Amino acid sequence: MKMVDVGAKPKTERVAVATALLRMLPATRERILAGKVEKGDVLAAARLAGIMAAKRTPDFIPLCHPIALSGVEVTLDAVKEGLSVRVTVRTVDRTGVEMEALTSACAAALTVYDMCKSVDRGMVLEAVQLEHKSGGRSGTWERGSAKDGAGATRAATSRPRKRAKG
Repeated sequence: MKMVDVGAKPKTERVAVATALLRMLPATRERILAGKVEKGDVLAAARLAGIMAAKRTPDFIPLCHPIALSGVEVTLDAVKEGLSVRVTVRTVDRTGVEMEALTSACAAALTVYDMCKSVDRGMVLEAVQLEHKSGGRSGTWERGSAKDGAGATRAATSRPRKRAKG
């Protein structure tokens, strides 16, 4: 096991977007939106947790490179099923920020769970997924409607990866 050496790679702008869904009872969602949760402002705490998690991702993921983030945006929106989380992470560095975006989305959703578990222990965190990544040698990737893998499509701007010999 080893951490990949990215020292020879050029620094480029890299962006990743991840999402998550937190299913909950409609009454729980309404309580959050009305600001009537005992622990305080659930949405503000979740946004802050998401930002903090993105910054600390290498502390959770053993072989993840520590990188300088230039921006983290965490949004939570009410949806029929509960709350959706969307995170955009940016950097200018030698490696991507997919793990930071995914970790951030999880932390934001888990914070909502923690703050609301006394009223709805049945909440479900699901559909944590990468929606977009750009920058670096592999180019741009977008989650699409095509049934390629888990609904993923490679954007036309990406270059094919070299196949391993052997």
